[in-house]
Amino acid sequence: MKNVHVIAACGVGMASLAGMLQEKGFRVTGSDNDVYPPMSTQLEQLGIRLSSPYKGENIPADAERVVVGNAVSRDNPECLEAVRRNLPLLSMPQALAEYFIEGRESVVVAGTHGKTTTTSMAAWTLFALGDDPSFLVGGVPKNFPVSYRIGDGPRFVVEGDEYDTAYFDKGPKFLHYKPKTVLLTSIEFDHADIYRDLDHLKESFRKLARLIPEDGLLIACADYPAVVEIAAEARCPVLFYSVADEAPSLPAGAVLSRVTGLREEGGFNRFRLDGNGPEYRLQLPGRHNAANAAAVVIACIRAGFPPEKIADAMAGFEGVRRRQEIVGEFGGVLVVDDFAHHPTAVRETIRAVRGRWPDRRVIAVFEPRSNTSRRNVFQKEFAEAFAEADAVVVAGVFGAGKIPEAERMSPDQLAASVRALGREATVIGAVDDIVEHLADYCRPGELVLVMSNGGFGGIQQKLAHRLTPA
Repeated sequence: MKNVHVIAACGVGMASLAGMLQEKGFRVTGSDNDVYPPMSTQLEQLGIRLSSPYKGENIPADAERVVVGNAVSRDNPECLEAVRRNLPLLSMPQALAEYFIEGRESVVVAGTHGKTTTTSMAAWTLFALGDDPSFLVGGVPKNFPVSYRIGDGPRFVVEGDEYDTAYFDKGPKFLHYKPKTVLLTSIEFDHADIYRDLDHLKESFRKLARLIPEDGLLIACADYPAVVEIAAEARCPVLFYSVADEAPSLPAGAVLSRVTGLREEGGFNRFRLDGNGPEYRLQLPGRHNAANAAAVVIACIRAGFPPEKIADAMAGFEGVRRRQEIVGEFGGVLVVDDFAHHPTAVRETIRAVRGRWPDRRVIAVFEPRSNTSRRNVFQKEFAEAFAEADAVVVAGVFGAGKIPEAERMSPDQLAASVRALGREATVIGAVDDIVEHLADYCRPGELVLVMSNGGFGGIQQKLAHRLTPA
């Protein structure tokens, strides 16, 4: 048995890795600067000891390896202690590849949008088909008790993040995952803190495409020109899919499956591929989720499963926490929570909830919190995306002082631009003030869509409490 210490253990990926290491027989300890749920709760239930704040003495005397999260800097006291003791340092992707992916067929889900949902959907569908997959996902799938699984089947399904790996490895995480099959959902500019522009970002995806062996497979969304461009770098067969109304422009001879007959009916998002075969039913709303599902269907068919059984399995997928998740209906107002933090994700999420609940006015509440949304790189695009809602509330920029004013997203400018496009929009800086505003503003039958990639000050629960009649 080896003893492993995990630094930044409360991150979703790191906490999952800690649980996997323990399940494999390692003795695991962890630390974080702030111990916080839901992952701290998961670790506690697993019996993994957590220490806080960071201190060199948190690393046990008998630790043999240290796994370092990508949010940890080289001057972290525990990193300094590990170096002093000459303990081997591993990044999370390195540890995952070495201990769990090696010897399995790696199915990597990559792209700017939809990674967590598509990874979870693929893992569940394969599980329901009896494939007994292993997986690691950067979210909380509703179909499983935790965000990871170690199965006995041949496949490991992993969310392939384009973000950097660790302070000692600035390459993207997905380059470590030994891909045999890649599901590439989308490529748009994001992560403005580490990528200069779209071309810089595309270089990372080029490297991923080139990693797929000749006997592997790339399943690529043809609705994104950058995906089509990157697919040309692959040495393996490429299968494209599309949810667009018009056929996308592809190289001669390209193989394309199109989502057809897309509609909302009976609480399901329904579609076929190329007008043939079974109707696929998805509990998640929206065209973007139908596209994600199409990629999973193609992967499962290529793995040898019959389309009719894939359709039955997929219908049982319940989604992921914080992805169009219904918080509840309070005083007649439906509250839906989502992780959207990019203009494309905002637009598609608003359209999705409109399609699922067409009779409700949609009030979008947005916290600029990600490293890209806090900057003004998408100032215009956010306005166009939010114009899909009936009304918009923009919160203050999270950690605004860390972004130079000249580079910072302007909530006031965003709201003014949304109003110029014919929608109501207001800026309210504090969470409690937003809750009070919505309690006065909302009427029964309306829908509040909360969008943030962070905790947003617990606004979901505060809103639920405030909207509930006394």
